[in-house]
Parts: sequence; structure tokens; C-alpha cells
Amino acid sequence: MSPRDGASHDDPADDGRHLRAVPGGDGDPAAELPAVDGRVPGRRGQATRRRLLDCTREMLGHGAYRDVKVVDIARGAGTSPATFYQYFPDVEAAVIVLAEEASREIADLTHLVRGEWSGSDGLATAKRLVEGFMHHWEEHRPVLRVVELATEEGDLRFRNLRVRSLNEVTRALSEVIGEFRRGGRVPRDTDPMATAGALVAMLAHTAAHRYGFEFWGIRTDDLEQSLARIVYLSVTGQKG
Repeated sequence: MSPRDGASHDDPADDGRHLRAVPGGDGDPAAELPAVDGRVPGRRGQATRRRLLDCTREMLGHGAYRDVKVVDIARGAGTSPATFYQYFPDVEAAVIVLAEEASREIADLTHLVRGEWSGSDGLATAKRLVEGFMHHWEEHRPVLRVVELATEEGDLRFRNLRVRSLNEVTRALSEVIGEFRRGGRVPRDTDPMATAGALVAMLAHTAAHRYGFEFWGIRTDDLEQSLARIVYLSVTGQKG
């Protein structure tokens, strides 16, 4: 017997009869997503979905991804596996929603890229960008760890999500590099998009493995300062 068949609907707010269209939503992007049957949850259903997502995130931070089970997520959220399956077909689907939420936040780093890069302010802009990456990965580490793992395993859903999440920042950084190249500050043979892609990959990878650096005795402050100088030099052609 599958969990769908064996569990009862212990949360009346999540019975299919209570699912209805929500014209405005409540500001939570995940709440606007339809349930498995295509309908949009009402307010109580939105709250249940949010609890399920929050429990999924918490469990990802306390154990191996493959060990996270629907029954444990449902129990932690105070509901049943049957209710979980109203919103998500499997654990991976819930993780993808969390990863999409994280990707929307990393796109906000583009406003840091569009800061002031000239003169003494440029190094400070690079430092803020580095710190932004570090903070983002720390905030979403359990979810992003799964994204990286699934991407390496060849899961196209996670790989495409990862590429999209970093693309906006990469393009914004490429535009800035292009401006400095046209101004003669960066060598003419520099490819702005290739340089931006390499920098973003460096920042994402370093942020993901910051504790490995700390294990080898490298302080996070020193790591961030080194990254900022590399970014500043690559973007502007100037030493910090």
C-alpha cells in the first residue's frame, strides 16, 4: 500500500473541497503554486504548504538528502503523508520549490553588481558582492547543497534551475566588464561574459565550501577580502 492510500486526511483544511483560487495570494511565491490536482490552495492550505516546505528545509539541514522521507516531513508539519501528496508528488518536488525561492533571492544580488565600480568605491562594491554570495549560501545551504549534488548527478531539473539562478547576476556583471573594456581599462581581448561566468562560478563554489577553507585555517574575513580583490581586478582592470 502506498502512502497515498494508507494515510488519512487528518487536516480538514487540506481536503480537496477547501482548495480554491486565490486572486492575490499572500506574498509567498510558493503559495501561488497549484496543488497536484491543479487547484490553488486557500489560506489554510497555503499555511500547510508553507509548513511542509519549512519542515523539508529543516530536515535537509540535519541529515542526508536521500534519508528525507515524506512521512517524516508530514509528521514534522503536523499533518499526514496524504496531505503532503496533495501539494507535492515527491520530496524532490518540494526541494525544487525551495530552490526556486532561493534562486529568486540570488537574483537580488544584481543590484550589488550595478553599484559603483570606479575609484576607491569599486573595491567596496566587490566586497559587498562577495559578502552577498556568502550570506546567500549560508542562508540556503541545506537546499543549495542538494541542488549542487543533483546537478552533479545529471538531474536536468536542478541543473537548469542552477543555471537560471546565476544567469542574471552573470549577465549584470558582464555588462559592467564590457563598459570597462570599451573604456580601455580592461584588455580588448577580454570576453565579458566568459569573465563574468568564471567570477560567478568562483564565488558560488567558494561560498559553498567556506567551511573547508576554515578547516585549513583560512579566516572567512581574509577569504572574502581575497575574493573581492580578484573580482575588482577582473571587472575593472585595476588593482585594489
